[in-house]
Amino acid sequence: MGIPWDDVVLIEESKNSGDPTIVTVNCPDKAGLGCDLCRVVLEFGLYVTRGDFSTDGRWCYIVLWVLPHQSSLRVDWESLKTRLVSACPSFLPSFYLDQQSKSLPPPVYLLKVFSLDRKGLLHDVTKVLCELELTIQRVKVMTTPDDKVLDLLFITDSMDLLHTKSRREETCNHLIHVLGEDCISCELQLAGPEYESLQGFSALSQAVAEELFNCELSDKEAPSQTLCPEMIKVKKATTITVDNFMSSAHTLLQIQCLDQKGLIYDILRTSKDCNIQIAYGRISPSVKGQRSLDLFVQKTDGKKIVDHEEQVAFCSRLKEEMLHPLRVTITNRGPDTELLVANPVELSGKGRPRVFFDVTFALQTLGICIFSAEIGRHSTAERQWEVYRFRLDDSREYPLASSKAKREIVDRVRRTLMGW
Repeated sequence: MGIPWDDVVLIEESKNSGDPTIVTVNCPDKAGLGCDLCRVVLEFGLYVTRGDFSTDGRWCYIVLWVLPHQSSLRVDWESLKTRLVSACPSFLPSFYLDQQSKSLPPPVYLLKVFSLDRKGLLHDVTKVLCELELTIQRVKVMTTPDDKVLDLLFITDSMDLLHTKSRREETCNHLIHVLGEDCISCELQLAGPEYESLQGFSALSQAVAEELFNCELSDKEAPSQTLCPEMIKVKKATTITVDNFMSSAHTLLQIQCLDQKGLIYDILRTSKDCNIQIAYGRISPSVKGQRSLDLFVQKTDGKKIVDHEEQVAFCSRLKEEMLHPLRVTITNRGPDTELLVANPVELSGKGRPRVFFDVTFALQTLGICIFSAEIGRHSTAERQWEVYRFRLDDSREYPLASSKAKREIVDRVRRTLMGW
């Protein structure tokens, strides 16, 4: 019955530099499968250049053409295949029993890295964890008066191997090698009560919360959300057309927009969270920075989106998520300057991949040191958010007392996150 398990995901690596690798997925369908697959692709630092989705509700066939966001990125294609296969439903009865164990949250481990302070240190640590497929769930970074740094990173393992001594040693050895003489000690162990103590998140001021989370598609947007000219271009270029005449069974959504990092993931994530199922989709290649998508969709009851209010609500939500998939602002917290980045959490409870990596990379390129950092969750009436907070050190190139310097920091961080 079905196809060989090894053929569920096929990866045809590109033969020439600059050509995309073709990823083919052929498996039983499940709600939100496209979102889950694109999330894995984004975790590996890959960009979907084009794609095709097709399903009859029971079986699906998906083809993605992908490229690394950075040409220097080394992709472990075999590991990517393993991760994609794990996201796919199985036609084997044992799969449904396995799903019960998979629904349990993965064990959380505490990584303690004590080292001398230097620029780019936190990004170097984050880069190693990404390469090892370790996900940061919470982080607490503290700088001591004698220029040393203690990083407390609460991590989970996508490969589910941290319970083994060899995996833990591999992680510590890799970090020690990358940090070199700056590394004083590195320890990795199963997290204890200290993880629960970090579940709490210091409250955001009302003004900051409003700027981060109330960024609707209005003409009165928060100042730090409108610094980048590309955001104006995105808003003007984004159109969604709803067509209920092309198909007797599906609503056709035709999306025209500017290209950006994570675009396909954001569209599929929003559809999944709004209980909209995609029966067929075509993602066209980017042409002069413009993207076109044709999506034939249904509601979970198998009906088209006919009600005008439902159409308006879903299209408005899509536009908002495409324009503001991430929120970035910089503010004063007492005598300190704090950079805040927020992204919506999926209804499944998962945050957005590689946000911490991109922010620390942007700050590293600016030569800005991070005095402390933390990750937490913040709930609003509509949804839950993942919030990243970075207390920044002053620098000669970007004096934090300067409004111009603050705007430039926000602009660079946003550009890096959006791939502009």
